[in-house]
Amino acid sequence: MTSQETFFLRIAQRNRETDDIISLELRDPNGGELPPFEAGAHIDVHVAPGVVRQYSLCNAPSERHRYLIGVLRDPASRGGSVAIHERFEAGAVVEVSAPRNHFPLREGAPGILIAGGIGVTPMLCMAEALHASGTGFTLHYCARSQDKAAFRSRIERSPYRQQVAFHYDDQGDSQKLDPGTLFAQVGGDDEIYVCGPSGFIEWVCRAAEQAGIPKQRVRYECFNAKPVDTSRDGAFDVRIASTGQVFHIPPDRSVTSVLLAAGIDIYTSCEEGTCGTCVTRLLEGEPDHRDVFLTDEEHACGNQFTPCCSRAKSSLLVLDL
Repeated sequence: MTSQETFFLRIAQRNRETDDIISLELRDPNGGELPPFEAGAHIDVHVAPGVVRQYSLCNAPSERHRYLIGVLRDPASRGGSVAIHERFEAGAVVEVSAPRNHFPLREGAPGILIAGGIGVTPMLCMAEALHASGTGFTLHYCARSQDKAAFRSRIERSPYRQQVAFHYDDQGDSQKLDPGTLFAQVGGDDEIYVCGPSGFIEWVCRAAEQAGIPKQRVRYECFNAKPVDTSRDGAFDVRIASTGQVFHIPPDRSVTSVLLAAGIDIYTSCEEGTCGTCVTRLLEGEPDHRDVFLTDEEHACGNQFTPCCSRAKSSLLVLDL
């Protein structure tokens, strides 16, 4: 992993939002202002040596004194969320990156915000920004049950409470989200923002497509990758355009793992194709896209590649490195 600008923040508060979600408030140890961010932004959190995870900022962008993140304890954790739940206590100092944004709001456009579970975190920041700017929006928050809805008390106290609808899996059908009905009432300028598990996002995006909403008006951010059948993965080669070096990628290793071992700098974070950190320009070859970060149109163009998870349909890929 190559380095990016990082700095250290202190955990000022740790709160339990649900039985499996905690929030961490991060502040400068010296009380200084933090780098600014826009709604939809995230930070990299260095959990342990070689373990970096991304978390959306869920406080208002106007707040320069703190960053607030929510962390779901994932039973399938690869060393990230479980370590945070078990070791990150109030008072501890944490290494983080400056905020980056792959999920921005379209300025001035009304929004329909749709969150599934922990996917509510960037939506809270978006709701704060839209409310502050006087832009119309609604937030639909889907959770398994009321006690699984993180930040519920915060929403209940917010000035935009009347613009939020809660939808619980364990309650009656009448209160559950029906995206088809919702999208039948969408205005011509409304932008749709979706965040949550990949299956939830696919369900919402499919309903939007069936309602005739153009794909460019539906923006999404995944918190987990799609399941991929790797049983038929084969080997291929990668050539570095700047040097001509060729590296063999075996079936059981990713492009990034091979290149990083050879000293080729590629900054990675999620390692599963959700964050876009490692996106690299592809100059030649046919990729086998396995990320959920690039859009269908970007996949079709074939000139971008996520080396952390994607593979090749051709025998050789040439990367602009």
